[in-house]
Amino acid sequence: MNLLKSEKKENNEIELIVEVAPDELETSVNKAYLKNRGRIAVPGFRKGKAPRKIIERMYGVEIFLSDALDEILPQVVRFVMEETELDTVGYPKISDVDVTAPSAGAKITLIAALYPEVKIGDYKGLSAPKPETSVSDEEVEKEIEAMRTRNARIETVERPAANGDTTVIDFEGFLDGVPFEGGKGENYNLELGSGQFIPGFEDKIVGMTVGEERDLDLVFPENYKEDLAGKAVVFKVKVNEIKEKMLPELDDEFAKDISEFDTLDEYRASIKENILMSKEKEVDETFEGLLMDKLVDLLEAEVPDAMVAQQQNSAMDNLTRQISAYGMTPESYMQMLGVTPDQFSERMRESAEKQVRVTLALNKISELENIEISDDELDKEYQEASERFKVELEELKESVAREDMVRDLKLKRAAQVVKDSAVVTKFEEESVSDTKEKKPAAKKPAAKKAASATKKQKTEKQ
Repeated sequence: MNLLKSEKKENNEIELIVEVAPDELETSVNKAYLKNRGRIAVPGFRKGKAPRKIIERMYGVEIFLSDALDEILPQVVRFVMEETELDTVGYPKISDVDVTAPSAGAKITLIAALYPEVKIGDYKGLSAPKPETSVSDEEVEKEIEAMRTRNARIETVERPAANGDTTVIDFEGFLDGVPFEGGKGENYNLELGSGQFIPGFEDKIVGMTVGEERDLDLVFPENYKEDLAGKAVVFKVKVNEIKEKMLPELDDEFAKDISEFDTLDEYRASIKENILMSKEKEVDETFEGLLMDKLVDLLEAEVPDAMVAQQQNSAMDNLTRQISAYGMTPESYMQMLGVTPDQFSERMRESAEKQVRVTLALNKISELENIEISDDELDKEYQEASERFKVELEELKESVAREDMVRDLKLKRAAQVVKDSAVVTKFEEESVSDTKEKKPAAKKPAAKKAASATKKQKTEKQ
């Protein structure tokens, strides 16, 4: 093979023309012949026994050319990467193949996206608002009450139904005296006040007793499904059972039962600490997002479309995996958001481009700061990722290449350099809310990607 041309194009791309020698192409054509001869019928020969020249004379010399090119193109790409030592984004794309006959060799044109030249302004001393965090007694008590509710006993009671009770009911809905589809249920467990049914339904059950039957005159909301929207209906309801949540006493025994703590005060203190940690993490992520916005403005780089497309595809794959866990498709997700596929794609592209620019900036900072990752740091990260994502350590190491983990760690360290030198300014709610709307989804670390993929594969096998 011979590199005939290497020419820089627009948008940080380069065109490469490679000459494939006749003997190299001939070797690939012969491999294609050996692979396919058993499927070609030639009169006078058993299948797989016809000589190549006979087949080419009968069907044309180009019969094996397509498979031959499929076989040799990866070799052409490897040759280009080794010959030029270019720092490319992804793999080069084949834009043209010029071949008249195997005996004449071939000229193959490739287009490769180059990793852009990056310059970055003064990334130290950037400023952004960061609110102080605190936890109120009300927040702690709310969490404790939620835990009491989750650990409540359910007991059948003989009294009128009240809000918060779970009623076991039979019901059937009628429109103009005729039962309508989906309006019937038997022994249905309905928590009063939960808002599971249309407005007014649960309120009208409050006060009913076991065995009582009642007609509920109701009107469906205007935004309900078309055949019932705004329609007046009657639900015939019978209460079969009333169950009350019996909350556990709020004392040291409660703390012992649901936690590793011996006293309620210790449990309450741990809740406060956990809420504070959660708030601090959220504030820190928002603060970092604001700094990354400013960092992007300091970046000078011609970002190739291939990098943006690669990031967009990766983000879309991640999103599809996440929403599929909730039984949603990308189409239903877009419908829920109220956007068209074109609008959604544009949003994804904007987010992907911003994420690429952030990554380019952090890579440059890593280079300028001479950030290196030791073997001990790498092993520690693998161990922590294994525990965090609940994946076996060896399985994670097989799934995530060391260079990918090193790259992620360097990006994290570079971001920390920016944060450590940043100046905290006065907090204003508006400045943070604007950023939350525009902030792109964080690039998923290699370890998290592998953990998601591993869990998905295990689920599919089951």
